[in-house]
Amino acid sequence: MDIKKIGVLGAGIMGSGIAQICAEAGYEVVLVDIAEAFVNKGFQGIVKNWTKAVEKGKRTAEDLEKFKALITTSLDNKDFKDCDVVIEAIVENIDVKKKVFKELGEICKDSAVLATNTSALSITEIGTASCRPQSVVGMHFFNPVPAMKLVEVIPGAETSEETVAIVTELAVKIGKEPVRAKETPGFIVNRLLVPYMNEAAMLYQEGIPAEEIDKAMKLGANMPMGPLALADLVGLDTLLMICDYYWREFGDSKYRASLALRNKVRAGHLGRKTGKGFYDYTK
Repeated sequence: MDIKKIGVLGAGIMGSGIAQICAEAGYEVVLVDIAEAFVNKGFQGIVKNWTKAVEKGKRTAEDLEKFKALITTSLDNKDFKDCDVVIEAIVENIDVKKKVFKELGEICKDSAVLATNTSALSITEIGTASCRPQSVVGMHFFNPVPAMKLVEVIPGAETSEETVAIVTELAVKIGKEPVRAKETPGFIVNRLLVPYMNEAAMLYQEGIPAEEIDKAMKLGANMPMGPLALADLVGLDTLLMICDYYWREFGDSKYRASLALRNKVRAGHLGRKTGKGFYDYTK
């Protein structure tokens, strides 16, 4: 497939990052979200990143203007109708994603590939909702998108090999290194990473300070970031949702979410995005 235009649904941290790297690779990008404030914030964040790159001499002013011209923003999913690939990067909720993919299946041209950036959910279930499951694939990016090299490519039960090949080649063209994963909850990275963060929350629940847990893992396991600081970055609501999803899917108590994690979410302390999580970012 000769990809010219890429749609990105969701202008949050992940979606705006995906839009940014696609524009840098020379693709036309349509960035869509449900509110003007969201698309404006996402687009301005992209421009801010490029401006910083110009100031550091990594990009030119001409690059910035060229990249900006490649991105258009919209509040209407119908503007995906002529996109070759659409990448969804919205909330990690299976019912919301199924509703969106049903709509995309109706709007997008027959040849379009529909990719989901889900970090854990079923590609097969999302694909079935689209009524074109052969064209639906997981394309899981990592935060921050411009810096992280990995993209997990996950076929569902009915995803065609052609669809897998298209997004694998696209991942390379936008500067990423694709790894093919099987459709199992959490795929590869989050299958290992989520229980790690949840176990750290268990230790926190037992009275060990967050700073001590994170210091131990950075110094003892050479981790670049401690598990609880990472959890705050990911978002504690997202982490809890994935833990609960694993527990339902696997039926194994080892995936049971820490009560400390659940209580943080109940209190609205969701990590960096709310200013409080396992750490207080308001100070």
